[in-house]
Amino acid sequence: MSLPRRDFLKLAALGVVGASLVESSAASEALAADRRNHSYRGAQKAGIRLGVASYSLRNFPRDKAIEMTKSLGVRYINFKSMHLPYDASPAEIALARQQLAAAGLELVGGGMITFEADTDDGVRKYFDYAKAAGMPLMVSTCKAGTLPRVEKFAKQYNIKVAIHNHGPEDPDFPSPYDVLKAVKGMDPRVGLCIDWGHTARTGTDVVRAAADAGPRLLDMHAKDLRDLKVAESQCTVGEGKMPTAEIFRQLEKMKYAGYVNLEYEIEPDNPMPGMQQSFAYMRGVIAGLGT
Repeated sequence: MSLPRRDFLKLAALGVVGASLVESSAASEALAADRRNHSYRGAQKAGIRLGVASYSLRNFPRDKAIEMTKSLGVRYINFKSMHLPYDASPAEIALARQQLAAAGLELVGGGMITFEADTDDGVRKYFDYAKAAGMPLMVSTCKAGTLPRVEKFAKQYNIKVAIHNHGPEDPDFPSPYDVLKAVKGMDPRVGLCIDWGHTARTGTDVVRAAADAGPRLLDMHAKDLRDLKVAESQCTVGEGKMPTAEIFRQLEKMKYAGYVNLEYEIEPDNPMPGMQQSFAYMRGVIAGLGT
């Protein structure tokens, strides 16, 4: 990569300022559409699809979260339950799907979803929820002993389940390798969601883990840390020490078919500036792949 992180962030800031100087609403929309199309083309060229984990927008109602996601120039969103509750009525689910369609967004998953009970009813209810919502994948966690039951329903419903690693504090799946060990030999619809930050905090190389996961890598949560051992050091992507370029280069190399969803856990009341800069940086990295 020939363009330093600092320059990417400057470009991101200029993009935000530039947008604010456009006085005509028609011109603003045209500019936004051009940026979205450019982002889609760049991502498609590299085979990397960027999206939003809606937990990033947890302090906002669903309609606002959808509007904010659209304004970021991404097509893909993973719903957390505050934006579509597990007990949502058929009417509410239908409304959510209509809102997404109207915004031109694609629901690519749901979660984090925890399978608390190792019973058919306890697992089935979440698959019913995902099926009704049109989720092709659930980002999930459970006890290792529950995985065979989860696998059974993944096959029955044809819905993928990506087990999310949660770092040193997670008693079940701290690192991606703990997930890979547990799902070895299972149906390919049961796999892994690598969380960049939690993975780095275990001392695991995110790039190596992605390579070793191969087709078991079904989903990713993107974030950055100023200190790769400290969760509280999370920052805008590009301002920390995460090897973003190397991660994307590996995903391109392995023809990763899933999504890279930004999970911006800081600044919950005002996440948009940091999310805008994070996407600007990630798009810049993608654009620079192969240079």
